[in-house]
Amino acid sequence: MLTHEAADFPELPLPDEIARAEAQRLTGTLITPNGSLGRLEELGAWIAACQGQAPPRPFTRPRVVVFAGDHGIAANGVSAYPAEVTGQLVGATLTGGAPLNVLATVAGATVRVVDLAVDREGSATPEAADLKVRRGSGSIATEDALSEEEVHAAIQAGRTIADAEVDSGADLLVAGEIGVASSTPASVLVAALTGAEPVAVVGRGSGIDDNAWMRKAVAIRDGLRRARAVLADPVALLRTTAGADIAAITGFLAQAAVRRTPVLLDGLVVGAAALVAEELAPGARNWWVAAHRSSEPAHALVLEHLDLDPILDLHLRVGGGSGGATALPLLTMAARVLAETSTYEQSGVTPPK
Repeated sequence: MLTHEAADFPELPLPDEIARAEAQRLTGTLITPNGSLGRLEELGAWIAACQGQAPPRPFTRPRVVVFAGDHGIAANGVSAYPAEVTGQLVGATLTGGAPLNVLATVAGATVRVVDLAVDREGSATPEAADLKVRRGSGSIATEDALSEEEVHAAIQAGRTIADAEVDSGADLLVAGEIGVASSTPASVLVAALTGAEPVAVVGRGSGIDDNAWMRKAVAIRDGLRRARAVLADPVALLRTTAGADIAAITGFLAQAAVRRTPVLLDGLVVGAAALVAEELAPGARNWWVAAHRSSEPAHALVLEHLDLDPILDLHLRVGGGSGGATALPLLTMAARVLAETSTYEQSGVTPPK
């Protein structure tokens, strides 16, 4: 029998501020005007703080983990795609045909797909067979997404995945998701935790038309009414609103912080999970950086609430970890430019007066 220990996180460590300060000092010795590398300097110092050393080590095993699951609310017509597309997209990603695969290859990252709640028998990946929580989820407008046992199983699955990746050498994690209609429960979570009204978080998601947008608005309104009744309890909020994939991402993000491993956050769905993870494990956000600003309106609320400044703003709306993979090369550059650029003394360049 599962216990509730899956949602019990220890007091989190903070990134190393001494290493951050040393990275900032080192930046001032490089053959470039102080501050001229802009955000790259800030990101390099953040990486140094996460690693506890300056200059930081270049990343050797960045890893994208994609959490897949179906959502019962898809039956309300809130997506441009039928529910069976979730499983099809999982298959495309496993065979290397998704945009994420292309972007991750360019960025030098490997990809893992985990089936938490795809609505079909068995699992598309043998490694996910023991982690699958259920097929799909409850329709959150009228019922809970998960049972009490299932929500704890999903959180624990996310923690297990984070531990396995870190133990196998991952030094940077990127979280992504695959799931038709996943932006609907994500938007409910964002509205609940930021105090926003439903209309403020309804986006076009998969490219829905006006009629589907109105159906989505109604679904979010009804889901939010149920979510607000359990707002004080993050686990109950996940049980009521999230689905196994989002609950697992929540556990994954919090556990990565426990393991002192930096994470690139993707778009809206991962951002919604991050809001809950910060509630479960306060301070986890210190170990995350936002890869990009999604065109989904709810994502702007996530970034504001977590006080995260996104690396990119390319009007991306697709999830699946694509935004994280797109931003990864810039994070790699930030680490390497601090570690490998010559100093004034090394190069013989005269420093500024």
